[in-house]
Amino acid sequence: MKLHQISPNATLSQHKQVATITQELIDQKAQDARESDRKRNIHVLHTGDEDTLQRMLNAFQPGTYVAPHRHVAVPKAEMVLVIQGSLGFVRFADDGTYQPEDFVYMNPNEGLLGVDYRAGVWHTFIALEPDTVVLEVKPGPYNAATDKEFAPWAPQEGEEGTAKYLADLEDHFRQHFQLLPSLFGDE
Repeated sequence: MKLHQISPNATLSQHKQVATITQELIDQKAQDARESDRKRNIHVLHTGDEDTLQRMLNAFQPGTYVAPHRHVAVPKAEMVLVIQGSLGFVRFADDGTYQPEDFVYMNPNEGLLGVDYRAGVWHTFIALEPDTVVLEVKPGPYNAATDKEFAPWAPQEGEEGTAKYLADLEDHFRQHFQLLPSLFGDE
C-alpha cells in the first residue's frame, strides 16, 4: 500500500470526499510503527493543520513513550477509540501523581473501546500489546506551539529516564488491572 508520507512518522490521506479505513491500512500503520524509532506512527485523515476537526489513526508499539501532557493553552478535549490491540490511558493530578481511579484499559476483546476526556487533563497512553491502532479525534486547528503542554514532572521524549518512567508506570497500570507483566521489555 502506497501512502503519502508527510514526515518520518506520519502519512496523509489524499481522499477528496470519502476515505475508508481498511484492515490493510491498519496493518500498514502498525508496520510503520514497528519500523519507527519512536515505535508509533500516524495517518492523518483530515486535510491539514487548519481543519477544525482533527482525525487520525495512531499506531503504537509497546515501549513507545508518549510524554505526559495536556491541552490547555488552547483547550481541547479528545476522544480515542481502539480499533486493534490494547492501550492504557493514565490521568495525572497537577503534581504528577497518577490517578488509578481514572486508569482506562482499552481493549476491544474486554468490551472497553475508548475514552473521552476533557480539555486540560494531564494524560498519557501505554501500548499494552503490539500493533495497537486507535482512532483519535480532537478539535483543530493544530498549532505545534500551543497544542500541548508537557508535564514538568515527567521526562520528555528522548530524555534520559524515559524507559524507567514508562516501565514503572506500566507496572502500576498492569497491577491495577491484574494484567500479566509486560512481555515486551525495553524494546
